[in-house]
Amino acid sequence: MTELEQARAQLEAASRENQEPATLTQRRLVARDLMEKLRLPRMQRFKYQDWPLISDQPLAWLRSDEKQVPATSKDDEVIKVTQFGQTTIHLHIPDQLREKGVILTDIFTAAREHADLFDRSFMSAIKPEENLLTAYHAAYLNAGLFLYVPKGVVIDKPIEAELIQDNTQTAPLLSHILVIADRDSKVKFIQHLSAVGEVDNAANMMIELIAKENSEIDFSSLDELNEHSHTYFKRRADIGRDAHVEWAVGIMNDGDTVGDMDSELLGEGGYANSKMIAVTTGEQKVGINNRVTNRGKHTTGLINQRGVILEDSELIFNGIGQIIHGAHGSKADQQNRVLIMSPQARGDANPILLIDENDVEAGHAASVGPVDPHQMYYLMSRGIPRPQAQRMVIRGFLGAVLNAIPSKDVRNQMIDILERKLANGQQYQ
Repeated sequence: MTELEQARAQLEAASRENQEPATLTQRRLVARDLMEKLRLPRMQRFKYQDWPLISDQPLAWLRSDEKQVPATSKDDEVIKVTQFGQTTIHLHIPDQLREKGVILTDIFTAAREHADLFDRSFMSAIKPEENLLTAYHAAYLNAGLFLYVPKGVVIDKPIEAELIQDNTQTAPLLSHILVIADRDSKVKFIQHLSAVGEVDNAANMMIELIAKENSEIDFSSLDELNEHSHTYFKRRADIGRDAHVEWAVGIMNDGDTVGDMDSELLGEGGYANSKMIAVTTGEQKVGINNRVTNRGKHTTGLINQRGVILEDSELIFNGIGQIIHGAHGSKADQQNRVLIMSPQARGDANPILLIDENDVEAGHAASVGPVDPHQMYYLMSRGIPRPQAQRMVIRGFLGAVLNAIPSKDVRNQMIDILERKLANGQQYQ
């Protein structure tokens, strides 16, 4: 038996053990075959090919010890789900939302109990055949969440997802969040990624947002995986006619991270605003592609990325705005700004515009450099110590994204993490 045949047989056995439908098993097998042919995704001006992003561990169903993480507060008014590794330790959705047809469950329950919805949408925005890491994700998926918001349903309170990688054991995490907002629906989703333990593991984290006609999705993410997580993330929104998607993302991981953000404006009048901050410290390396593609007429795609680079770390932002031929009346605009806080730090902000239509608006801005000395002089001349003055300037620099987080608690949590990273990693010249 060849190595591929052994891998396929192991995947089939693990899928049966998890009581997965035949359609999901077949998806796994097709994806495993694709892994033999595909390459790692390309990241302009950033080398990561030697990172351990693919584990040699077979697909296995591991229980995580709930005592390793803080207990989840059980408030009936809070819509929340907590997963530790592959283990769902808390999931609450109010009865009135269930009665309206809202579905919130783990990804495998969705595959078994909501097959029509799942099969139509799972990996429809992100394709397994895109690259080696998407194929690996589809083949070895072992955790995730599924949310469906029916037509016309407006969920006023944000849905909170706490995802914790279990680094107390050898356990790569391949997690998939699938959010489907049907026509005229509205939802806010807040994700918090963290990790517990000191075992090095791969983290392959994907998000698909399906925003149908005239729907709205606000998706916020606080990424705080520890230095033992080697992370690849891919997040994509398929945005229909007059639909609206807001991304607000804070990349605060302590480990090496590479990833893609994509907003596909498919229907006329669609809107996407992709806001991101990233802070790097130590010898950490982070590379991010943030892409918005205008395919429908009169669509608007915005990118605003801001990064702070400390110590010996590296951060690369690639902002990619593309307007497809036929998407007339569309707008693409992006800002990519990076503060370099150490002479040893390395960073770049690369704005890329790909325009194939005349009747459009398109623009970009990029900057890489130290803290503005005029701002520092103003603050220090008023008696503010230099370290505090630098943190104040950095907070203001990152405020465009921080202020967009819909939850005050998450916003404050992001600010606390930012302060910690600055205090631990900043070098004052």
